[in-house]
Amino acid sequence: MIISTTPTLEGRPIRDIVGGRAGAYESTLRDARRQAFAELEAEARRLGADAVVAVDIDYEVVGQGGSMLMVSVSGTAVQL
Repeated sequence: MIISTTPTLEGRPIRDIVGGRAGAYESTLRDARRQAFAELEAEARRLGADAVVAVDIDYEVVGQGGSMLMVSVSGTAVQL
């Protein structure tokens, strides 16, 4: 059994065993991630930073019945 942190394995085709991908869910994740990174960048600029290092992104399903998605992005704002 190969276990990897990457979405692909070099030189190996990947087959989806469990089923298809949920396009709407992936779109929601992508939009939430973009917004979280935009807010991180805006806050770093407000603080006078040139870069953000040690970025960590976390996803959490919250709310009654898992009705909401929380995306949190954190990092350290620095000057270069």
